[in-house]
This record gives sequence, C-alpha cells and structure tokens, in this order.
Amino acid sequence: MSVEALAPPRVAAMRLRAVLRALGWVGLAVTGVAVALSDFLAQQPAGRQGAGPVLVPPSPQFVFGTDLLGRDVLSETLHGLDVTVENALIATGIAILAGGLLGYAAARLPAVPRAVLRWIAGVLSAVPTLLLALLIIAMVSREFAALAAGLAAAPLAFVRAFDRARADEMSTHAEYARATGISPATLFRRDLIYEFRNNFLETAARALAAVAITLSTASFLGFASVPPHRDLGLMIAASRASYLTAWWTAAFPALALLLLILFARLAAGLDEGERP
Repeated sequence: MSVEALAPPRVAAMRLRAVLRALGWVGLAVTGVAVALSDFLAQQPAGRQGAGPVLVPPSPQFVFGTDLLGRDVLSETLHGLDVTVENALIATGIAILAGGLLGYAAARLPAVPRAVLRWIAGVLSAVPTLLLALLIIAMVSREFAALAAGLAAAPLAFVRAFDRARADEMSTHAEYARATGISPATLFRRDLIYEFRNNFLETAARALAAVAITLSTASFLGFASVPPHRDLGLMIAASRASYLTAWWTAAFPALALLLLILFARLAAGLDEGERP
C-alpha cells in the first residue's frame, strides 16, 4: 500500500484524536466549574440527613432521589465530586513533582546513581498502583490518602520522564549543542522547558485519571476518604445495601466518577489513562 493511500486515514485519526482531546478538556473545565460552585449548586449542605423521605426515587423535588438516611443524592454527589477532585489534584501534583520532574532530573545524573534510580523506579512501577497506595496508607493513615495515591502513581511517571530525558540526551541536537559549548545546565533547563511545554498537560490529565481511580477504589474499600468528608468512592460503597432496591443511590455518584475519569482520559489522548 502506498504512502498516499495511508495518509488520509492517518490525518482523519489525528483529527479525531484532537477532537476527543478537546472534548476531554471541555469536560474537565465543566467539572471544575461544578466543583467550584458545588456549595451553590447543591440544595443541601454536605451530609445533611433527613432532607427528605428515605429512598425516594428521582423526582422533580429530588432530581437524583434520596438515600438511606434521607440525604439528597444530587447534593451529596456534588459534594462528593468536590472531595474527589480536590484529593485527585493534590495527588496529581505529587505524581508530577515526585515522578515527572525528578525522573527528568535523574536522567542527567552520573551513570551509577542514574541506573540505580531507574531500576528502583522500574521495580516500583511494576507494582499495581492501588496496591502500592494501600501499602503507603497502611503505614501512615487514611488522612494521607491523597499523598499515598500521588506517591503510588509517581514511579511510572518517573520512568516515562526518565526515558524521554535520556532520548533527548542522546539525540543529535543535544550532541551538537554540547559540541558548540553549551553547558549541561543550560541544555538541561532548555530540555526541561520543552518537556513541560510539550507533555505537561497530557501528563497531568493521565495522572488525574490514574489517581482518581486509585483514590475512589481505596475509598470504596474503606482505606481513604473519612466521613463526613465523603468522596464518590465512599458514596458508592455506602450504597451497597440498596444497590438492587434503590439504584439511584449508587448510579449517580458512579456516573459522576465515570465522567471525571473519561474526561481525563480523553484529555490525555486516550494514552494509558489508567496509569500516569
């Protein structure tokens, strides 16, 4: 098959990818607005019991229905989304700093420490992120779940950034720059700027999807969010007794979590969104 015949499908795929990525960022922006205005949009304060009758199905008065304690599910979903996004953003920042930034810097170290750090990160990145996060939480406490999720997501981010930095270090333009007298520090600063300019948004979106999954799953298992600060994972877990008889108590929090992860994965270009 000729190159000319392959070009149109590739162009169409690139355009579709760009549209999906833009859709993801629009979705994340809408989610951010909903989180910022959660106290205004919610009809009830977080954890307000007895807002209505118990287990009322969706209706004009209670759009998402009520749960086992008479809480307004719409209000609780908005507050839960707020907690989920807040913790996920903290974990994302930790993953980027402890993973991406350090990985890029470690690639410029002398050979022995560079190889040791890359090996350690490679071993840790082979451990499931959720398991690593649970181990960290077990050593500290549930209040540090966001920190644990960020650190658990950091090894693979470290490996990705490290490998990209090594590729830049061995590239032709880097060899030419060194031959013309550009100092290693100047070359490092330049490459680091290019790294964050070209990859920061995708890395952040990919990490956001990863840590949102980790935090919500840990909360569902009882290892992360602490009442009354319930996130979406804990809301879903608390609705287990009424899954079959009152589907709305778990369906709407699950839908909000699904959309958050989907938007983050789309913004990352569907590039292994479950891992940073």
